[in-house]
Amino acid sequence: MAGEEKKKKKVTLKGAWRDAKDLIWAHRYRLALGGTLMLVSRLAGLVLPASTKFLVDEVIAKERYEILKWIAFAIGAATVVQALTSFALSQILGVAAQRAITEMRKRVQARIERLPVSYFDSTQSGQLISRIMSDAEGIRNLIGTGLVQLSGSTVTAVISIGVLFWINWQMTAITIVVLAMFGGALAFAFKRLRPIFRERQQINAEVTGRLGESLSGIRIVKAYTAEKREELAFAKGAHRLFRNVAKSMTGVSAMTGFSSVIVGAIGVVMILVGGNAVIAGTMTLGDLVMYIFFTGLTAMPIIEFTSIGTQITEAFAGLDRIREVMQSTTEDEQDRSRRPLKSIRGDISFRDVHFEYEPGTPVLKGVSFEAPAGTTTALVGSSGSGKSTILAHVLNFVQPKKGKVLVDGIDLQEIRLRDYRRHLGVVLQENFLFDGTILENVQFSNYSASLEQVKEACRIAYCDEFIERFDNGYDTIVGERGVKLSGGQRQRIAIARALLADPKILILDEATSSLDSESEQMIQEGLRSLRRGRTTFVIAHRLSTIQSADNILVVEDGQIVERGTHDELIALGGRYKQLYDKQYRFEKNRFINPGEDFTPEEPGIGRPPGGL
Repeated sequence: MAGEEKKKKKVTLKGAWRDAKDLIWAHRYRLALGGTLMLVSRLAGLVLPASTKFLVDEVIAKERYEILKWIAFAIGAATVVQALTSFALSQILGVAAQRAITEMRKRVQARIERLPVSYFDSTQSGQLISRIMSDAEGIRNLIGTGLVQLSGSTVTAVISIGVLFWINWQMTAITIVVLAMFGGALAFAFKRLRPIFRERQQINAEVTGRLGESLSGIRIVKAYTAEKREELAFAKGAHRLFRNVAKSMTGVSAMTGFSSVIVGAIGVVMILVGGNAVIAGTMTLGDLVMYIFFTGLTAMPIIEFTSIGTQITEAFAGLDRIREVMQSTTEDEQDRSRRPLKSIRGDISFRDVHFEYEPGTPVLKGVSFEAPAGTTTALVGSSGSGKSTILAHVLNFVQPKKGKVLVDGIDLQEIRLRDYRRHLGVVLQENFLFDGTILENVQFSNYSASLEQVKEACRIAYCDEFIERFDNGYDTIVGERGVKLSGGQRQRIAIARALLADPKILILDEATSSLDSESEQMIQEGLRSLRRGRTTFVIAHRLSTIQSADNILVVEDGQIVERGTHDELIALGGRYKQLYDKQYRFEKNRFINPGEDFTPEEPGIGRPPGGL
């Protein structure tokens, strides 16, 4: 149910860590190979610091110059091994990371597409795009070189600590205490930084969403000279993002500065303790030089954690947000407990349907009616009376809070949505076209349709007359949301798209609202042919569309106040007759005085033709 969809499970670090472990396990073979290469690379990296002892104590102090070439050879060979393993590591883990990112994006996109319409009504599209594209990017450091580098540095540090204890255990004990203090400080810092990174992604998604809306509605922005308002709205979001980034940078900079202090403290320990040991003769100069190098290898993973740890923290924050989506129940999951539907006659019944978008604000109040298969039911009434909400129930975009919607006598909540929607054709009030060709947009309802079938649908919808005037014909690009076409052209393509679906149940939500009178007359016969044999629901822009309807429902304030045929309702002399008379006067006034505006006398009927 819609209310249940809004309930989100609490997302915790434990849950994000479980997702991270699943990702790591799924790529365990590549990570194991990468770990092996990393280990070889790190071991090769130990050759240079280990050779310093022999260089100082044997070659320089004891003048054993004959081993110099072997030391140089060992260092050179180790360098080549490091270069080769590093290259192989970046290739193997880099590909693994990109594959993981791609698979994660596919999973999240597929999940989002299958969520109920109520989820999209309450979530900005920009936020959803951010979850698909940006949040998935963060897992690079779990599957890529970041985590393996950190693991490799840790292995190197363990080996180095063993060497340091062998050289001078007293000095090593002091060094480990200092490093432990630094590690504790880092753990505390990242605990504080993690919520900041999570908030940053949320802010970024909100800013992106608002920017997308502004650019999509650029014509409205310019029409009302609202550029400055949009500039201020974006600036407000950008500054929120800046403050978040500045806060995180402060934390990271503090950690970096603290690491410098730790390095300096370790240097002081080595100079004082190590220098005195050399003077006392308990350590050789070569031992001290070697100790300095291996101390650097010990501190390396902690220093790397400052940068890589930040990235991994961002990855966990992204997994948090992705997990919210993946925990939401999809329509497919709801369908598993429902009965399949192979074919339908098209009988639709509303039984005492109540509905509200916001708690305590009813939109439908006990709506009941029958729409037998093959009949046309028209909905008329004032704007906001509940007509489109009734159609949303027929489409099963929303579900009743109370009552039932039946198809062929079966509760719609007991039928698989995917099976049911295969029998639907829709022309909604807001016609959405994709940024592609006219052919692709008409074929969207039936990708297996041939070009001849598309042309026939366009002929009935009266699209062929303007399509053939385009240089590229059916291959003409319509632009984002069909911006390169007029409103009437977009609407006719939407009608052709519905025709091509060959539906059992047809929804026409002001399907002719953007057509001029001549174009409307030309496609009325096509619409009558389309409606024949189909259960049709119509919210009409003009009375000419609904006069032939089998049943007309007059909806006011979420209730059906009148019902019957056109002639029956006219004879009744009620609300329908009032609406009809107002439109008749409007049409007559427009015919006599085509330049004169019409203002309805009765409040609540904002646009008389639109209400019918």
